Amino acid sequence: MSREGRRRVRLGLLRAVGGVAVLGLLAWGAWEVATALQDGGKSAPSAADTGPIRAISLATDGVLDRAWLTRTLALPRNSTLMGLDLGQLRARVLASGQARTAAIVRDFPSTLSVRISERAPVARIQAPGGDPAPHALLAARDGVVYEGFGYDPAMIDSLPWLDGATLAREPGQFPVVEGMPAVAQLLSSAQLETGPVYRTWKTVSLARLESDGEIDVRTSQGLKVTFSAQDDFFRQLAKLDMLLDLAKAQPDKSLREINLALGGQVPVAVTAAPDPTGAPLPPAGSGPTPSTPPSPLFQIHLN
Repeated sequence: MSREGRRRVRLGLLRAVGGVAVLGLLAWGAWEVATALQDGGKSAPSAADTGPIRAISLATDGVLDRAWLTRTLALPRNSTLMGLDLGQLRARVLASGQARTAAIVRDFPSTLSVRISERAPVARIQAPGGDPAPHALLAARDGVVYEGFGYDPAMIDSLPWLDGATLAREPGQFPVVEGMPAVAQLLSSAQLETGPVYRTWKTVSLARLESDGEIDVRTSQGLKVTFSAQDDFFRQLAKLDMLLDLAKAQPDKSLREINLALGGQVPVAVTAAPDPTGAPLPPAGSGPTPSTPPSPLFQIHLN
């Protein structure tokens, strides 16, 4: 065989040996990964190999704190990481309703790490009559109702009350309030479009949302505003803002009802405004008591 032929043979043998070596390394790496992923594998620590949990780490995008988490998890004394049922602990965290998602992992050698994504309240709702004491519950955008922990009381007091929704406690939880996504969209649009007007909203009624597709709002001044859940809320809020500006030019009249659910035709009811001087009514028997004029109802065309 020529010198060139022997060189080609040696190169071929080297390539073959190298290929076998690469395949061997790949097979070994795959075996190592599979072994590491197996629960209870030889390389995984056992309950006897780990000491008691020394720390609980919490990461959240809301207001829940470690004190709440410690109470909720209720870990037995001297618990070890490998002795925990992570699925059960996650269920405890989610049972509150305030936590929308939760991930719990073991961080060896002695830390339990918890990551939570929280719901944000958009309205208040009265607790069912069967509860020991009347108190406010919180409703989130997706209709989940929960007790609420760690919120600023001033922020909670600024939320409007929900009306027209029946709430009865189910085993271990409250039922979801139907129609809340539409209500939440209206409330967030009002906050963004006209904050001062939104801050006067006291109650939001869902009583006619399912039947008529309408949401009724009551303000601190006694004004009732009806919105259509099928129409653009920003357009309706712009009309409301325009009507409130027009009403300021007529101090002798007070808006009583505005119906924004009929498109361009907006029925408006007004009543006589209270006497700004605060003059007392004449004493009984001193003369005829003037009757309160009926509240006129008229329509304003707004494009």
